[in-house]
Amino acid sequence: MTTRYAALLRGINVGGARKLPMADLRALLEELGHGGVRTHLQSGQAVFTSEHGDEESLAAELARAIEKRFGFPVDVLVRDHAYLRAVAEACPFPAADLEPKQLHVTYFSAPVDEERFAPVDRSAFRPEEFRLGDRALYLYAPDGLGRSRLAEALARPRVNKGLTATTRNWNTVTRLVELTGA
Repeated sequence: MTTRYAALLRGINVGGARKLPMADLRALLEELGHGGVRTHLQSGQAVFTSEHGDEESLAAELARAIEKRFGFPVDVLVRDHAYLRAVAEACPFPAADLEPKQLHVTYFSAPVDEERFAPVDRSAFRPEEFRLGDRALYLYAPDGLGRSRLAEALARPRVNKGLTATTRNWNTVTRLVELTGA
């Protein structure tokens, strides 16, 4: 059975570092035997179909291929359409009433629980707030991610220890649902 996935690459094409042209990423995914390959934006999203593998093995395969081809490591998460749709549908914030730049989802490589975030004093960051989902964190940042003090606190190594995490704004979250559902 063919499944449609999104690959989320962390930290590429940011500030001129770790350049990975999307045309090259598409070609690499095709060389790995995947079909229906498309990329979204320049910041590391690709959708593809595969008849084999699971999210973890597909992510590991792509990460190895990127490092071999481009000479630098990249953290990769792969998620299928059903998961991406479920994350979007489970958003605890009123997404339709917010500007897309105010709402973000951080996808994690493994489940997370409240205990992991205990060191973060949520009240110190109001009106910003976050809530947890299935291998995801929803962040409401009214002034955007770039000005978010809470996002900075959530990105600290002691909070994310042992995880791969990558964040997308709400426009990208919903676009990936559309692209993987096509």
